[in-house]
Amino acid sequence: MSFEINDRVEVLDDILEGKVVKLKGEMVSIETSEGFMLDFHQSELVKTSEEQNRMIATHDVSMSDIIKEKQNPIKPKSLRVKPKDRNLPPMEVDLHIEKLVNSYRGMSNFDILNLQMATAKRQIEFASRKRIQKIVFIHGVGEGVLKAELDYLLGGYDILKFYDADYQKYGIGATEVYFFQNN
Repeated sequence: MSFEINDRVEVLDDILEGKVVKLKGEMVSIETSEGFMLDFHQSELVKTSEEQNRMIATHDVSMSDIIKEKQNPIKPKSLRVKPKDRNLPPMEVDLHIEKLVNSYRGMSNFDILNLQMATAKRQIEFASRKRIQKIVFIHGVGEGVLKAELDYLLGGYDILKFYDADYQKYGIGATEVYFFQNN
């Protein structure tokens, strides 16, 4: 492609445009729209016209179209949420030991309980940090040791209240925790 002085050009591999100010063999010197003088090989440039630049800049949009768009904004459609889905807790934590570790062989009951309680405490702190409003801890029925320990742990927090979770969904083996949201 041949260039002449004062031709409008753009650089192929960069976001630069300018005007040809000097030609020297295969090299072309351009003055960018920011006022910098740069040298490029002819193969790195492409000619553009003033009319093209104006078309790209205005993009054929009239002022009346912009005013109409601002006056009649498109309202996003709200998704209908079923009533039963509104009250679903966003976070469930299953404290059964087989859900927490791959193998609990060789662990004593004390070790298992400590791991379950550490998991519960970590999840409570996570939910508090992330402002999650509800958690359900699934502890199972068993002898009630885990439930008693969980109740003791939850009783030490002032930022939450806890109660038995939905009986239809979890039976009597789950506790729901509700966090008070401070503004």
